[in-house]
Amino acid sequence: MSTAVLAPPTLETLISAAVAAPSVHNTQPWRFRFDPDTATLEVRAVAERGLRHLDPAGRALHLSVGCAVLNLRVAVAHFGREPVTRLLPRPEEPDLLATVRLGGRVRSGAAHRLYEALWHRHSSRFPFSELPLPAPVLAELGEAAHTEGALLRRPDADGTERLLRLTREAEQRNTLDADRAAESRRWVHEPTEASLGIPPRALGPQDFLERVPMRDFGAHRHPSALAGRPFERRPVIAVLSTPHDRRADWLRAGQALERVLLVATAHGVRASLLHQALEWPDLREQFAATADDRRAHAQMVIRLGYGPEGPASPRRSARQVVDVDDGALSVPLSR
Repeated sequence: MSTAVLAPPTLETLISAAVAAPSVHNTQPWRFRFDPDTATLEVRAVAERGLRHLDPAGRALHLSVGCAVLNLRVAVAHFGREPVTRLLPRPEEPDLLATVRLGGRVRSGAAHRLYEALWHRHSSRFPFSELPLPAPVLAELGEAAHTEGALLRRPDADGTERLLRLTREAEQRNTLDADRAAESRRWVHEPTEASLGIPPRALGPQDFLERVPMRDFGAHRHPSALAGRPFERRPVIAVLSTPHDRRADWLRAGQALERVLLVATAHGVRASLLHQALEWPDLREQFAATADDRRAHAQMVIRLGYGPEGPASPRRSARQVVDVDDGALSVPLSR
């Protein structure tokens, strides 16, 4: 049987693809380990990179890691291998959130578009145009969420305004809560090798007409301190939800979120995430009142549209987030 070798550059590319995923406050709360004996990548949570006040249960952390898992799956498929994925594979190791084994040979064509998109995808916190999204694109975004076991729905005009109102209330609470405000400010700074966070240039302006409640990461108490611009009059808002609300569901929601974002990127559609109301349990419960299925658990609010790409937040390098044993970077794989 002939063999193929997973060379160090390939492994580094796989990890780099994973860390290109979005994460709450750009915390990048993940670490990877490659097991050459089983050709498996372990994806672990890094608790100290979580948000203790904004995300005490770790739901957003799981969503972030789920996004990285989806990128890893796409990259593995791009290199012609079947990504065999298990979520929460060892209950005795709660920080081990997923494993992705490089399985047998597959055709990589279907993954190519998403693989190209993952290198270009990043949030745009700038105003979008009033140009509507085509119905086929919206349908494809819904199918992308469904592929990962989630539901993506667009509320009507009244439902959209209600969700934006809940988000505005949550944003006001976050700004006035001293612990949450301090936690947000801690992640906004010029990047260094030791601590990346969100560079100020990536934050974008606030909507001075207060139609779109963008997160104020600096948690300013006075609107006069914020740069302001008018945002779109009719924001396109979609809510990603899951039938259940357990850790595995959070990971599935993260994978669904990233697949939606990659499909949007492939179509030239920008996106930003409005997560504020989901950080307050009482406000999150009110999302059910806007859903057709009252059993749905909202996991993310996505704003979609056409507009400027905006600057990207930096990512940690593959070598900063991967643990490998000596000689583990080259592994024979059956072909």
